[in-house]
Order: sequence, then C-alpha cells, then structure tokens
Amino acid sequence: MLSLKLSRVGKKKQPQYRLIVTEQSRDPWGKSEIIGHYNPMVNPKIFTVDADRLATLMKNGVRLTTTVNNLLINFGHIKGEKMQKVHISKKRAAKAEKK
Repeated sequence: MLSLKLSRVGKKKQPQYRLIVTEQSRDPWGKSEIIGHYNPMVNPKIFTVDADRLATLMKNGVRLTTTVNNLLINFGHIKGEKMQKVHISKKRAAKAEKK
C-alpha cells in the first residue's frame, strides 16, 4: 500500500523534509517519488506540494501519516479533521483489557 511520508534531509540542527510517496513498509531513504518539500526553520514555514499529483494519489487511496495529514490540513491542501497520534504502552493495554 502506498503512503505519503516525510523524509528528513538537511544539515544538523537545520531540518528540512521531503514529502515522498513510497510503499508503507519501505524505508524513507530508498527509491521513492518526491512530491513536495517542507522547511520548518524559516518564518513563515514553507510547505510546497505538487497539487495535481496529490489529488491523483488521494483519489487512488494513498495512506497519510498523521504528521503529513496535519500539515496538509494546516496549509490548506486538504480539508478535514486533524489526526492525533496515539500510542498505548503494553502495560496500559493489559490494564485496560482486565477492566
């Protein structure tokens, strides 16, 4: 399944990110298609996306990571609610199962 991810590039303490399309299980530094860039270090933050390619991918059901989804909503490329990243520890999950 295809997914949209951020891949970190740039120098130490000066991160920049590429918006890439890749298989969900593949690492973000392998072969992938770059469809945008995100630079959080400048003011205002820069987020560029190939809108036509994004629309095609969304129509075909690409999976978005929570961070990418929230960035696309913040910069007005898609509409919807932001997603929250939820992580439940094994200890807490076991405790919830007992109840």
